[in-house]
Amino acid sequence: MAPVNAPETPPEVASPALARAEAALRLLSGVPVAVDVAVKQLGRGSGVYAWWAAPSVFPELPGMVNQHVPSLRLLYLGRATTLRGRILRNHLRRSGSSTLRRTLAGLLVSEGYRTTWTDRVVLVPEDEARLTAWMHANLRLTWAQDAEPNSVEATLVRRLHPPLNVSGVDPEHVQPAVVAAKARYNDSAGPAEGHS
Repeated sequence: MAPVNAPETPPEVASPALARAEAALRLLSGVPVAVDVAVKQLGRGSGVYAWWAAPSVFPELPGMVNQHVPSLRLLYLGRATTLRGRILRNHLRRSGSSTLRRTLAGLLVSEGYRTTWTDRVVLVPEDEARLTAWMHANLRLTWAQDAEPNSVEATLVRRLHPPLNVSGVDPEHVQPAVVAAKARYNDSAGPAEGHS
């Protein structure tokens, strides 16, 4: 599939919210760093973050090419009230509180990730650790601090169409493989009493 490049920046930024989104995009489009490096540098402030990977990771999914490292493309964009906490406690640890982790496990179904039912479908502890190791090996990260990350994330998701994002993406840019992966993950624990 042909790489997707970031849409051109509008010549004039009309509002402070758009100006903040443009500033965040400049940082998010910077050189992605390894997860081990990112966890040492992430601040405790709010902001947005972007996960990047080589096209070979999920070749069926399109994504914006990183302008500084063309061998990486955008996979997912998110927001956090605390960047460090969101990345470390959720995305790198707990599938129950990370849509990204659940989507990755669904996409990596051939790797045999196992789930169980608690109050929701979660990876078994050994596979939580295995997915974290996979993320360290295959993904890179950029981030931008911002006091109001909700509007910045919404603007950038609509503009960039990250392939692993479903919420906030225009329907024509939602990836069927991602929707199927989410369903596979949610169905993987099998029927459990009291959950629907």
